Amino acid sequence: MRTRFLASALALAAISACRPGGSPAAAPAGPSGSAPGAPAPYVITDGQSQVVPAFADTTAWIRERLWVETEFDSDFDGKKDRVHVDVTRPGPTATGLKVPVVYETSPYFAGTDPNEDIFWPVKQELGAEPPVRKVGKGAPYNGTRTRIGNSQVRNWVPRGFAVVHSESPGTGLSQGCVTIGGMNESLAPKAVIDWLNGRAKGYTTVDGTTEVLATWTTGKVGMTGTSFNGTLPVAVATTGVKGLEAIIPVSPNNSYYRYYRSNGLVRSPGGYLGEDVDVLYDFVQSGNPATRDLCHARVRDEIMRNIDRRSGDLSDWWVKRDYLAQAKGIRAAMLTAHGFNDWNVMPSHTTLMAEAVRANGAPVQMYFHQGGHGGEPPLTMMNKWFTRYLLGVQNGVEQDPRSWVVREGAARTSPTPYAAYPHPESAPVELFPAKGGAQVGALALARLAGQGSETLTDDVSQSGAQLAMAAASANRLLYALPTFTQPVHISGTARVTIRVSSNKAAANLSVWLVELPYPAGTNGAMDPRGIVTRGWADPQNSKSIRSSAALRAGEPVTLTFDLEPDDQIIPAGKRLGLMIFSSDKDFTLWPSAGTQLTVDLDATTLVLPVVGGKTALSRAVP
Repeated sequence: MRTRFLASALALAAISACRPGGSPAAAPAGPSGSAPGAPAPYVITDGQSQVVPAFADTTAWIRERLWVETEFDSDFDGKKDRVHVDVTRPGPTATGLKVPVVYETSPYFAGTDPNEDIFWPVKQELGAEPPVRKVGKGAPYNGTRTRIGNSQVRNWVPRGFAVVHSESPGTGLSQGCVTIGGMNESLAPKAVIDWLNGRAKGYTTVDGTTEVLATWTTGKVGMTGTSFNGTLPVAVATTGVKGLEAIIPVSPNNSYYRYYRSNGLVRSPGGYLGEDVDVLYDFVQSGNPATRDLCHARVRDEIMRNIDRRSGDLSDWWVKRDYLAQAKGIRAAMLTAHGFNDWNVMPSHTTLMAEAVRANGAPVQMYFHQGGHGGEPPLTMMNKWFTRYLLGVQNGVEQDPRSWVVREGAARTSPTPYAAYPHPESAPVELFPAKGGAQVGALALARLAGQGSETLTDDVSQSGAQLAMAAASANRLLYALPTFTQPVHISGTARVTIRVSSNKAAANLSVWLVELPYPAGTNGAMDPRGIVTRGWADPQNSKSIRSSAALRAGEPVTLTFDLEPDDQIIPAGKRLGLMIFSSDKDFTLWPSAGTQLTVDLDATTLVLPVVGGKTALSRAVP
């Protein structure tokens, strides 16, 4: 998850840093009415905790650091690991006021491997042994640091919350080994929350016996962060730890398999071609050099034995790194945020987890925007969430709309409310391709019999954008609805069923939904222009995601899989196209050109989630 997460953390730290003696400005009022409920000196307006002088006086802030003892030994030294923690709390806690906590934990606070040549080479024949990659050395170690970070501080301490940071195991001044999705990444922040509630011990030094007590807190904790820092609140929430009342994960990765694989296919996260679990392991190494060789032997080597870049199949090893599989433990109220054009951590991570947490009976609210990776909800939304669940103010947030979507062209601070996501009036519409896909074939609302089969030839030198812009191509099949005469609102998860055969034993399969004409000048995987949604699959996994089966030349298999969720209004004057091709230059492995895929059009469909269903779509096409 690499530099994209680090950039988010550093940006937050820069925004949040506060000079001694400075005071942040008061926040704008939120959308709901005022509600009492918090003790003095708190001021609650419009259901949100406000900046007050007693909390905002930075000269009175209390800063401390400590090491919290965990329940695990992930560096195999026979002793329980301790994690490095820092605290910033408002001055009134020195005279008896107890405050709740906003907590952010991360593997990035101490820096990352500066080398950019540790990715896997993606020029690889499918099913073959992967090329050798260069292993990383990690970040330079800094054992003299006295602070972890300042993220969240400026927003929350002046409003009467303490802010706590911790460094993930094996990073910074925390003991242990990096595991990338291992249980220690969930149990380390759990230990910090336990310490805040008097159930775990904290010490003044990494190996000392002088204890530090958290007598200044109510024990109510809310967690937030972006990307990896947004993943970890979900991870600890799966433990069901008491005291974790609310989480606000932003662009969280909720399954390492779905982050690095798609329906059995080896697939890189957008913008980081060739990244995998072991690469991320190397990237975040910043802990004590004395333990790194042992961690490499006991953890990295085990990762490399299990990631399986030959087949991409799901295994029990991957399932252990799937927080969705552990979601039944989540009881914390969740306000989650994601961009619909996030091709790094894709939006299905958030929509699937939201469904699972809501099924537990926990409160869930979702904030979506049309951009890429990162992007917090407006501060007013976050404030209202934490004021309700950490301060206990009955501000009515439970009755607010469950979904907020930033519409095209709108400011991210002005989302449109909806009763739910997908839009409550969204309904599936089945669409059928008609021959002519080497140019642009039709995409019809009714099945057209006798369309036969069409063939494409794989050539990874052609990017998806180039294929979508081409008037004709032998390297893709493209089918489109007529030009829209009025806007069409897509809301939900599109699904494709494709019956396909290959002339080789293995092939990549990529599917994009695009706007036509596709805009010229698009710039790589992360450019959202022209993209509605996309998805990928391995035809060898048509029967089981856990077991690949070699394709037999000319023998078709049928795959049904979801594309990434979306909520987008496609304007009048555009066409919606279904593009089928093989290797995706920005995401998949790069086999030699020449593999042929033949698609049976009569057994291929697209199910599109349209607000207003078939009636609305029919009105928009001639």
